[in-house]
Amino acid sequence: MNVLFRADSSSQIGTGHIMRDLVLAKKYCDDKIIFASQELFGNINHKIIEEGYQLEILKDNSLDVLDELIKRLNIDMIIIDHYGINYIFEDKIKELNPSLKIFVLDDTYEKHCCDVLLNHNIYANRNKYKDLVPQDCELRCGSEYTLLRDEFIEAKKEKHSYQNEKFTIFIAMGGSDVLNLNPKILKVLEKFENIFVYLITTSANVNLIELEQYAKNKEWIKICLNCNNVAELISKSDFAIITPSVTANEVFYMGLPILSIKVADNQNFMMDFFKEKNIQVLETFDEKVLYDEFNQVIKKSKNNIKLINFIELSIDDKKMILEWRNHPDIKKWMYNQDDIKLDDHLSFIDSLKQRDDKLYFLVKQNNENIGVIDFTQIIKNESVHMGLYVNPSVFAKGKILINVIINYSFNILKVKKIISEVFVENKRAHEVYIKFNFQEVSRKIENNKEVICMELKYEDR
Repeated sequence: MNVLFRADSSSQIGTGHIMRDLVLAKKYCDDKIIFASQELFGNINHKIIEEGYQLEILKDNSLDVLDELIKRLNIDMIIIDHYGINYIFEDKIKELNPSLKIFVLDDTYEKHCCDVLLNHNIYANRNKYKDLVPQDCELRCGSEYTLLRDEFIEAKKEKHSYQNEKFTIFIAMGGSDVLNLNPKILKVLEKFENIFVYLITTSANVNLIELEQYAKNKEWIKICLNCNNVAELISKSDFAIITPSVTANEVFYMGLPILSIKVADNQNFMMDFFKEKNIQVLETFDEKVLYDEFNQVIKKSKNNIKLINFIELSIDDKKMILEWRNHPDIKKWMYNQDDIKLDDHLSFIDSLKQRDDKLYFLVKQNNENIGVIDFTQIIKNESVHMGLYVNPSVFAKGKILINVIINYSFNILKVKKIISEVFVENKRAHEVYIKFNFQEVSRKIENNKEVICMELKYEDR
């Protein structure tokens, strides 16, 4: 089948149509894919070529030009993702090409003459298309059909807990940032301490020079131009400031807290969806309102617990954890009570990169290092063995660590039970486990000492 994608990109239109069409195109890997686009200022047509697809440049958006291309290339199906092509245009295309299958992407509940309609946005409601499409039109609406690049699906599967020392913000004001909001947002954020920003944009941004000039010599800002690791950046962030556009589907999917700023009327439906979900929204950019909203976000974040995967630790943090592990008050409760050497410690951490049955985390509370938790013998959807030790220089953090373990085990690892082992002599730890509804299931001898084997089932949590 010959499939033609009709979409444009520019500094005014933005880049979202092309980017989501490239995702959709992968679903037709057995077919001949061709893109038809105009050569508009600030376009990203190079992305189409980089993905290996044929690109046909159109001189304008006229019916005659498109019809000629359809006939010349023997197109079987056209996928239209264009606000400048309406029902009348589609109806005429169908009249001129009766056997042509028309597939339309829609975001704003417009009338269409098509065989298939896709509204892939998380807010999409198929019932709103009644009387807007032919009766035999196939409707594909909502999060079930959201177009996500493979990087997002993989990132969510991996469930890494990236954390930075600083509160990290992901900013995406669209590939072209038509209202030039990026510098204005950064000027608001500059008033806050201990933050870091990942800002994504593209070469279609006509204000790029101004943005780069503002960010120059500011170590707390990282501009990511035409980046291919957006999912990773979202995973590394604590909060997102975005437009309610295509990117909103991706950030929402990744589960990152959001503050959304509307920049176009076609974003009203996403804005309404966000309001229903109690997600922060700004109808227009306002410096004072943004400052007040973000100030509340920062205040709430100060009570957050953060997990840093051992494989992401700095060398100083790795050495700090080794000092804890070799502390007399810690190692006395370990099966191996010998001091661990630095080389062995570093080698062990490096080996974790290749393991999917073990996870070790440094735990922070209010940017204070409070302890270590670990998950070993991970059996997907079944069970996990847990371990923990508290920073020897802090007090009364054990319960916090256990809470974190329980939440991570049942909500992230999705296991049915958590298994713990504790020396009979460690009465304080044993009592804490009992308070969290861990049940004794057996006993054994390790290093000539009696060990209590306990478990917490999901239904008993």
